[in-house]
Amino acid sequence: MRVIAGTARSLPLKAPEGLDTRPTQDRIKETLFNILQMDIPECVFVDMFAGSGGIGIEALSRGARKAYFIDNSPAANMCINENLAFTKFTDRAIVFKQDISAALYNIYEKHVDIIFMDPPYKQDYEKNVLMHLQNVKYCDEDTLIIIEADLSTDFSYAEELGYTITREKKYKTNKHVFLRKE
Repeated sequence: MRVIAGTARSLPLKAPEGLDTRPTQDRIKETLFNILQMDIPECVFVDMFAGSGGIGIEALSRGARKAYFIDNSPAANMCINENLAFTKFTDRAIVFKQDISAALYNIYEKHVDIIFMDPPYKQDYEKNVLMHLQNVKYCDEDTLIIIEADLSTDFSYAEELGYTITREKKYKTNKHVFLRKE
């Protein structure tokens, strides 16, 4: 696993040991950031269920102004902090070692541009997070929410919660679902 492009291009990133995290493959990460390339410079980015921090670090490398990393695993947090120090992005990063639902209320921004989440598959974390995002002021109709999910994950409830699916990009084993608040 490595940083694909930007100021930290080609730098290797560590991943937490064990099966609790599944880092996004470089090929999928590159496709995602090709889609986002015009939205990244100077954005405020949130990487939820961050694991190694690879997605948020990629955003910082490509010019994000600030990135928040949220993961309640001690191993993941240690890994995120080591990767941030190695890539020299510590000064533009905030790492929360807490549950997602608590951390979302500790982000003090007027507006967040992009929220990315890659929760454990088939456990309905996505729906829970989307319900919490309804209550935070920094997530508005201009905020792009991206969820990495298993191909079989159903998002038919999104409209009911006040979100519109604007795009869906499918890969061999998973997909990225792009949403905005209505």
